[in-house]
Amino acid sequence: MRVLALAGDEALDTAFGRLREAGGLPSWRFLRRPECGMAMVRARAGGTGAQFNLGETTVSRCAVTLDGEGSEGAAVGVAYVQGRSLRHAEQAAVLDALLQLPSWQARIEAEVLAPLAQAHAARRAAEAAVAAQTRVDFFTMVRGED
Repeated sequence: MRVLALAGDEALDTAFGRLREAGGLPSWRFLRRPECGMAMVRARAGGTGAQFNLGETTVSRCAVTLDGEGSEGAAVGVAYVQGRSLRHAEQAAVLDALLQLPSWQARIEAEVLAPLAQAHAARRAAEAAVAAQTRVDFFTMVRGED
């Protein structure tokens, strides 16, 4: 779910579209239509201190159920993603439901999750490289005093 939630909207659209074109996706219906709301972000002072409310962030959520697939039955998928992308929340919920079906799990992991995880890792590495350019290393020199 982390990979799906952190995926860019365009990358998720592309992966979802490839699945749809390659063999069709099972039909689904909404248990909770995609909607936007707010969530409180909590933090800790110093990383270990008492929790406090840092602020609010926009969150989109969705819940779907797949129509029964033979002996596999129906699966329920749920997604919460940061931001206002209702389509992102719906697609992540559908992929969550598909991951619960043994016949779809390997395909979703190979065709969707692996490329999205690689793209996320590349994006993080690029951000880290930019941040590393501003890094300052402080060191102490030994003066030679005895």
